[in-house]
Amino acid sequence: MLRIRLKRIGKKKQPAYRIVVADSRAPRDGRPVEEIGHYNPLPNPSEIVIDGDRVSYWIGEGAQPSDAVTRILVAQGLLQGETFPA
Repeated sequence: MLRIRLKRIGKKKQPAYRIVVADSRAPRDGRPVEEIGHYNPLPNPSEIVIDGDRVSYWIGEGAQPSDAVTRILVAQGLLQGETFPA
């Protein structure tokens, strides 16, 4: 099964992430099927760049976003109103 998830990059104590499509059994920082964006949580506001067309394509192909990626996609308006526990 394919997952849309975060791949950690960056130095120690300075995280940055790539948003990737990867096999669910692959390691977190393993080789992805495709990179579809990036997320940098350090600046205020956070820097988020996502290719919405590719997200729609992969979700249509059956890829499931992780919880963290789902929150990012909802915040960007690429997914409709999922609700999250507080």
